[in-house]
Amino acid sequence: MDADFLIIGGGIAGISAAARLSELGRVIVLEAEDVLAHHASSRSAALYEPRYGASAVVGLSMASGDYFRSLPGVLGARGLMLVGKADGVEAFEHDLQAMAFDRISVAEARTMVPILNPEVVALAGYASHAEDVDTDLLIQGFAREAKGRGAQVLTKARVSAVTKLDGGWRVTSAAGEFTARMIVNAAGAWVDEIARLAGVRTLGFTPYRRSMARIPAPGGLDVSRWPMMFGPGEDWYAKPDAGALIVSPAEEHLMEPHDAWADDMVLAEGLARYEEMVTEPVTRLLASWAGLRTFSPDRVLVIGRDLREPTFFWLAGQGGYGFQTCPAASRLAADLIGGRTPELGADLVAELSPARFG
Repeated sequence: MDADFLIIGGGIAGISAAARLSELGRVIVLEAEDVLAHHASSRSAALYEPRYGASAVVGLSMASGDYFRSLPGVLGARGLMLVGKADGVEAFEHDLQAMAFDRISVAEARTMVPILNPEVVALAGYASHAEDVDTDLLIQGFAREAKGRGAQVLTKARVSAVTKLDGGWRVTSAAGEFTARMIVNAAGAWVDEIARLAGVRTLGFTPYRRSMARIPAPGGLDVSRWPMMFGPGEDWYAKPDAGALIVSPAEEHLMEPHDAWADDMVLAEGLARYEEMVTEPVTRLLASWAGLRTFSPDRVLVIGRDLREPTFFWLAGQGGYGFQTCPAASRLAADLIGGRTPELGADLVAELSPARFG
């Protein structure tokens, strides 16, 4: 066999798993695109908000905090602000409690974000525990760690066939054929497609598009210290980025796996929701793009050996949580593959297992 572990997908899930599994054996990573992290990983809002998501997601995110803080420069101060209108009290209160925000006055909110419109914004909350993630630093760090232990990380290696062998697998890709004892399926929006190629039962993953636009700093203001802002129910968000603002309608539109692009109409609707809450209009876009956030049927990550084919390992369904969960998710994958007792609790491990789908 060419490798012990062949990882399909070079996004944050696959490359973090490569770093962990390189401690256990020979690793090959096959990434379809020209560069690592081309799809969802490169189009992330890049925020570490550990209280965001379903309970199992929160468990993974909270368990990732120590790793993030052990790496200089990966996390940076940001903060997260929830703003709502007077007719949206119920949704506002739900998010305020679920994400452990502190209630603040509109006047306090405007000291942090002076463009908030006091005639529209009636409710505000703030959480200081949300932090920026330097996604490139994180990805490159995992890649260096994996390569430092001998892992092969190949780009332009789209997989076209997966064949079961005695004692392993043969994977045919644009970069050649490779054999390995185990496949780790970290193919993002394409995870079910990889399962079909391997003759493994699919689990019903669903990719959803999310569009984003970069706009100039409103009013020419310095936005570098502004928190990320969003509306109740996450029907829009805005986040400082490189001296500008990223604004998203935070939509979830069902898509087939593909290299996603922004929908202009949907983007306009999201920008209108943002504009309603502020005093500065959007006059032009600097750029726009979209990514696919892929969820399992219960919107929780899937980490574990396939129930029927134990040499096929799922590392999938990161949704919008891939970066903030990757330290704990990749460690769990290595623990399970290496036969070690997981650092995470047994209940959480069961919540993440593909066995929950029968």
